[in-house]
Amino acid sequence: MESTMILGIAAGLAFGVVGGLLISRSLGGKHLANAKRQADQLLKKAVKDGEHHKREMLSEVKEEIFGMKQETENEIKERRGELQRSERRLEQKEENLERKLDKVGRREEDLKNKLDSAEKRLQEIESLKQDQLVKLEEVAQLNRDDARDILMKDVEEKAQHSLGLLVKDLEEKARREASRKAREVIVTAIQRCAVEYSSDVSVSVVNLPSDEMKGRIIGREGRNIRAFETETGVDLIVDDTPEAVTISCFDPVRREIARLALERLVTDGRIHPARIEELIQKATEEVEESIMEAGDQCLLDLGVKHMHTDLIRLIGSLRYRYSYGQNALQHSMEVAHISGIIAAELGADEELARRAGLLHDIGKAVDHKIEGPHAVIGADLAKRYNESSEIINAIGSHHEDMEIQSIYDVIVAAADAISAARPGARRESLDAYVKRLEKLETLAKSFKGVSKAFAIQAGREVRVMVAPNVSDEGVIAKLAFDIAKKIEEEMKYPGQIKVTAIKEFRSVEYAK
Repeated sequence: MESTMILGIAAGLAFGVVGGLLISRSLGGKHLANAKRQADQLLKKAVKDGEHHKREMLSEVKEEIFGMKQETENEIKERRGELQRSERRLEQKEENLERKLDKVGRREEDLKNKLDSAEKRLQEIESLKQDQLVKLEEVAQLNRDDARDILMKDVEEKAQHSLGLLVKDLEEKARREASRKAREVIVTAIQRCAVEYSSDVSVSVVNLPSDEMKGRIIGREGRNIRAFETETGVDLIVDDTPEAVTISCFDPVRREIARLALERLVTDGRIHPARIEELIQKATEEVEESIMEAGDQCLLDLGVKHMHTDLIRLIGSLRYRYSYGQNALQHSMEVAHISGIIAAELGADEELARRAGLLHDIGKAVDHKIEGPHAVIGADLAKRYNESSEIINAIGSHHEDMEIQSIYDVIVAAADAISAARPGARRESLDAYVKRLEKLETLAKSFKGVSKAFAIQAGREVRVMVAPNVSDEGVIAKLAFDIAKKIEEEMKYPGQIKVTAIKEFRSVEYAK
C-alpha cells in the first residue's frame, strides 16, 4: 500500500514536470529536451525507491508472520500437553472407580451372604420360640390369648394406679398454684389501689358566727326557712346546738347545694327569699360544674374514652354518694383499677374491664329516684346510653341480679368485693355495727337445733353451736346452708359472712 502511494507521488511529480514543460514550451523549445530528461530520471528514481520500499515492507510482514507462527505453535504445544495431562488424570480416576466398584461388588456379595445366614438363623429362632411357647402352655396350662389377657390386665391396673396418683398430684399442684396466683393478684390490686375514705353521712352541719343568726335564717313567721327548704328540697334543722344548724337530705347533691347556699347566706348576711333563691341558683350551677369536672377527671385518670355526657354527669354525681363510709366515686375508680389489673393478669381486654368497673355502681347515682336494685338500674342506664353488651351484663351481674355471661362479669364482681371488703374500706357507726351483730346472732339462733350463735371477726363470721341431739352430718351441713341463705335474704352487709356450724360433745367428771 505504501509503495502504491510512492508511485502515485512520483507520477504526480512527473505530471507536474510535464505540465511545467508544456507551460515552458511557450517560452522556448530548447528547454523542452532538458525538462523531459529530468522527468524520466525522476520517474525512474521514484519507481526504484518504490520497489526498494516494497521489498522492505514484504520483509517486515514475513518476519511478523513467522513470529505469529512460532507463538501459535508454542500455544498448540502447551494445550496439547495440558490435554495429555488431563487424559492421564481421567485414566487414573477410571482406574480408581473400577477398583472401588470391585470392592463394592465384593461387599454386596458378602452382605447378601450374611443376610441369607441371618434369615436362616431367624427361622431357627422362630422355630425354637414356637417350641418353647408350646412347652410353656403345656406347663402353665394357659394358651397365648389367656396369658396376654392376664398380662394386659395387670399392666392396666398398674397404669390406672399410676395415672390416678399423677392426676391427684397435678390437681393438688394446680390448686396450690391457682390459690397462690389468686392471692398474688388480689394483694397486688389492693396495694396499688387502696385509698382512704371519709365517713358515711346523710347530714351536713353549717357553722354560724352566733346564735342570733338562727333567727335570721328562720325569718319572720318562718318565711326564710320555708323558702330555703322549698328551693333546695332539704330539711333545715335549727335546734339547740350552739352556733350550728343541720341540713338533712338523702340526696347528696341537693344536700351539697343547700350547704353551699346556706354558708354564703350566712357570710353575706342578707337573708330573704329573693336572696335565698339567687344564691341557691348559683350554688346549683357550681355543683353541676363540679360534677362534670369530677366525671371528666375520673375518665381522664382511668384512660376511658368516648362516653355519653349524661353518663359522665352521673359518674361525677357519685362524688357525693357514700356507702358504709365509702365514697361511691372513689370506690368506682378503685374497682376500675382492680378490674384492669385482674384483666391484664388474665390476658383479657384491660380497657373494657376498667370501663365496666367504673360504671358498675352507676345505678347508685339515681337509686333514690328509681325503684329497684342499683345493679339492674345501672344496667338499664348503660343500655340506654349505648354501652356494649359486655359492659351492660357486667354492671347487672356484679351482685348476681343478672346471669353471668362473660369473664368481665366475674372480674368486676371480684374487684367490687375486693374494694368493699378490704380492711379499712368501709366503716359504720357503733350503733349500726352493734345492731348488725345482734341481728346476725338472733337470726342464727332462730333455727331449730342451734343452741348458741356467736358473731366474730367484726361480723365477718358467725359460728353456730349445734345441739348434741343432732347427729346427722348432712343435717348440720343443711343447717349451715339455710342460715347463710337467710342472712343473704334479710341482711345488708359489705363483703361476705362465713357461717360455721360446730357440733361438740363434752363429758365432764370430777375426781374427789
